[in-house]
Amino acid sequence: MHERQIAKYTQKLRRDRTAVPDSIRFYRLDDVVITNRKDEWLPVFTEVMNGLDVTALLFAQPTLPFTDLLVQRADPKEDRLVPKDSETKVYLHDIPFIRKAEWEKGPRSGLVGKIVGCLRERKAVIIQGLGVVSSGSVTVEQAFIGFSTIFHTTFVKYLLDLLTDGFMLADERRHFDGFRKFWPKQQELAGLEFTQGPIMDQDAIIREICRVGRYTVEKGYVDSFFGNISYFDGRTIFISQTASSLDELEGHIDPVPLDGSSTSGLSASSELPAHRGIYAGSKYHAILHGHPKFSVVMSMHCEERNCEIEDCNRFCNRKRSACGVPIVAGETGAGGLAKSVPHALKESGVCIVYGHGIFSAGEIDFQDAFMKMANVENRCREAYFVLLENRLKY
Repeated sequence: MHERQIAKYTQKLRRDRTAVPDSIRFYRLDDVVITNRKDEWLPVFTEVMNGLDVTALLFAQPTLPFTDLLVQRADPKEDRLVPKDSETKVYLHDIPFIRKAEWEKGPRSGLVGKIVGCLRERKAVIIQGLGVVSSGSVTVEQAFIGFSTIFHTTFVKYLLDLLTDGFMLADERRHFDGFRKFWPKQQELAGLEFTQGPIMDQDAIIREICRVGRYTVEKGYVDSFFGNISYFDGRTIFISQTASSLDELEGHIDPVPLDGSSTSGLSASSELPAHRGIYAGSKYHAILHGHPKFSVVMSMHCEERNCEIEDCNRFCNRKRSACGVPIVAGETGAGGLAKSVPHALKESGVCIVYGHGIFSAGEIDFQDAFMKMANVENRCREAYFVLLENRLKY
């Protein structure tokens, strides 16, 4: 069982291009600590697990250099990064790091103590020059989520910091040019199949939600465990469950009658109030919510320099847009998003939530919603590089 889980999440890391394949090391506590490979780090992470109340660890090097670059750019007095996107706020709070100078000259036992100290407070830690360690209190899956979240949040923070501060390190431009060549590209969407709506059969609705959920993950518009999806047949909202993986939704979709005649919505996505608000006041029948990275970056970039609002993702009341798409703020759940998102979607069926991602809607099926999300992310990616190059000229 443990070996199958490790193999599964190793393959997901490879698919998502988030971890250098040869660096991926999973550790799982059974009677002894087992791992997925012959590994010189096994004694170190056996000690780490002995010092923690966890059953799984993931140690891997991100495919992009942003974690190390952010540590290098950080104030010498700091020992953690504080991204301001929604995934950090909800899942991580902040990201502790261990500088290279703190571990490379000392014994490995010293590194063990530092890792244990960080993972007692947070779900993951960056070790400069080595990679990221993330923990799972119960499952391998939790360690995978932690690593994927670090990848997303440091991606967003680094690109935002470049817009503010430019390049600060001697070899930084070369690293960035390598990223620009290797990573950003328009996804190939030809060949994707969508069921033509309206879809009225319950089994067909569930099959289509599962298929489009997989598309959304496979094309990089959301990490597996973030985002949500739903379809409304005129009476019932079929919506992904909270904490479900969009690429594995079979058995994790809740039917929620719009009239509230069932309690099945108790396990539904925390964004159910926003989905319900969209359906109640519009012509739409399909909703997709993802966290495409460049859309998140552009939503958080603001030219206002004298703003007194500190918690922008909850309280920003300025009329803002990115690439012509409205940007709204609001708290997850029954708070602000349930009001701001339905209103913003009325005109064009798509909006960006500050630091959180895209909500897109289709009138009769998911093809329209999916293509809207892909289009907005493509435009935001292109706009980001134009904006950065213009800023670097001055």
